[in-house]
Amino acid sequence: MSSDRAPVFVGVAQFVGRETDPAAAPDPLTMLADVATRAAYDSGVGQPLFAHVDTYLQIPLAYWTPVNGAGLVAERLGIDGRARVQHTGGGGEIGVLAANHLAAEIMAGRTEVALMTGGQIWKTFERAKAAGVELDWPSGGDPAGADVQFAPVAKPMVSEIEERHRLTRPIQAYPLFENALRAAQGMTLGEHAQRLGDMMTEFTAVAAANPYAWFPTERSAEELSTPTPENRLIGFPYTKYLNAVLNTDQAGAYVMTSAAKARELGIPEDRWVYWWGGHNAAEEAWFASTRPNFAECPSMKNSSVGALGQAGVGVDDIALFDFYSCFPVAVRMACAMLDIDELDPRPFTVTGGLPYAGGPGSAYNMNSLAAMVEQLREDDRSIGMVTGNGFFLTKHAAAVLSARPKQGGWERPDGPPPSAAMATAPAVPDDSATGRGRIEAYTVMHDRDGQPSMGYICGRLNGNGSEGRRFLANTPEDPDLLRDLLASEAVGRTGDVHLDNATNRSIFTPA
Repeated sequence: MSSDRAPVFVGVAQFVGRETDPAAAPDPLTMLADVATRAAYDSGVGQPLFAHVDTYLQIPLAYWTPVNGAGLVAERLGIDGRARVQHTGGGGEIGVLAANHLAAEIMAGRTEVALMTGGQIWKTFERAKAAGVELDWPSGGDPAGADVQFAPVAKPMVSEIEERHRLTRPIQAYPLFENALRAAQGMTLGEHAQRLGDMMTEFTAVAAANPYAWFPTERSAEELSTPTPENRLIGFPYTKYLNAVLNTDQAGAYVMTSAAKARELGIPEDRWVYWWGGHNAAEEAWFASTRPNFAECPSMKNSSVGALGQAGVGVDDIALFDFYSCFPVAVRMACAMLDIDELDPRPFTVTGGLPYAGGPGSAYNMNSLAAMVEQLREDDRSIGMVTGNGFFLTKHAAAVLSARPKQGGWERPDGPPPSAAMATAPAVPDDSATGRGRIEAYTVMHDRDGQPSMGYICGRLNGNGSEGRRFLANTPEDPDLLRDLLASEAVGRTGDVHLDNATNRSIFTPA
């Protein structure tokens, strides 16, 4: 492939809304059109760039349901009606997955100038609802393109058995992986709490210096990991300050093109950041309760190793990371899968991460990619890596970027990399699980007063010819029992499983 077809980011922009009056806050159409326009000006071309856009992708916003929101934005910007205009699917990997897709389209000559936007106005919606304010957000859009979608979600986020056991939210699922990873690493509960604080305090320092961060506040390791009335436990071991913040008003945009088109448009080379390589992968064991090993994530490894392989670099060559950080385990799992020390001096975020910079729905990568492009422009010899993670450590994408041209070609490798010796086949929970079992992963959820309210258990049965069968269960709603689960390591602990006919849920009672 000619270097003229090299994919480059040429314009980026971010938005954070600080307006507390919902009636005065920008509507979704205005927000997305504004951040797209600023990305166009960031390239040095400005609004005339939109006449050259032949592909526009938009991440859907919660609570904004026009007939065709992407079409409305394209029309507002003056994008040619012959351009490909599509909504994307949902998931925290979408921004990076789209960048990898657009890079391939640019290399193949099917796309010349691509624009991507995404964001959320969740906080304004919540404020309006609380105040009884009716938001007059734009509706409409060309219905002819309303159903055209890039990367639609093929499967639901949760299974039927997970629905029955109320394992449906990230705040319930991610702690399962965190506790399993801690046990596999041999950490005590105290060591683990300190590790979470030590790692995530670095994220708060980055957020404090980020003008687009939702919470630009630096916090100590102790503030983050110590439960207090202001920082209550949510899903053990996570306090409030260790959870992603989704209800924000934020947006981001990027423009990608080829090196040749960038020259034709007169975009200065100091605005260029090259896409060196990328890869996407998803778990074969799609649902959280079916993962064969809760302390591993094969598809995360595949996406990151695949991106590094296409870029022709190793993990030691990366100077800047932005690991998707909805919860600390997403960062810790990335370190484990890439064999990086969790206290490596290299930054693991360029934004501050989802708990502190903010995670606007499926659009966080719009901010992380924009921030990475800006930092690489400042340090044009560095190589950066951005990752995305959708659902419950389920879908992954990674991309490697640099402000300098890549040596060699941009051809994609043949097929995905292997997942090493990790198990990938689903371990489907047995709906009729009864008998003695042991815990593989667990969490204890807490109410708004910080009191334990419900336990979630994934484990394996043993004995009576049922060795190894997976079960998913809740615990009895017994505060003393739940406090006992919180007092010491519960992974490996045994107990009894039975089906509660009244709720059609399995119940695990620790021995």
